[in-house]
Amino acid sequence: MKARFLIPLGIFLALVALLGIGLTLNPRDVPSVLVNEPAPGFTLPDLFEPDKTVSSDTMKGKVWLLNVWGTWCPECWREHEFLLHLAKNEGITIIGIDWRDERAEALNFLNRKGNPFAAVGFDPESESIMDWGVYGAPETFVIDKQGMIRKKHTGPLYQQVWDEEFKPLLQQLEGES
Repeated sequence: MKARFLIPLGIFLALVALLGIGLTLNPRDVPSVLVNEPAPGFTLPDLFEPDKTVSSDTMKGKVWLLNVWGTWCPECWREHEFLLHLAKNEGITIIGIDWRDERAEALNFLNRKGNPFAAVGFDPESESIMDWGVYGAPETFVIDKQGMIRKKHTGPLYQQVWDEEFKPLLQQLEGES
């Protein structure tokens, strides 16, 4: 008779435990199958000088961040100030890909708010970005000296994520040959 009541109680407690674990997870944090895989190459028109290109090939042998952004993305606006801080105060090399945007709006945005990027590729038609598995902006990737993706972050970067996840990883990667 007691077991008859314990089985539903056990199932109920297991469901509560699974829901509790699920509530602690970040629903935006979708793991990427590209982590620890070679970064897809890209060659895109330069946002500032459309006759020139921005290519991932120029970053070989360096540790760098790829940030996908657009002026249509409110989270990108929130993240922008922190990217400026990283580029100016931490010396981080960030390559931007302006995604699904209007060139004039993107230029206006960077001219008004500052430019944290070493270079910005312009990808209004998602020609290159789909190879990276991007489904929203902002997304940031860490690429190591061998051209491997070592981390993907979905959503805006901010100090806590930087201190806990990115900074130690970048220090480790800079130390590797």
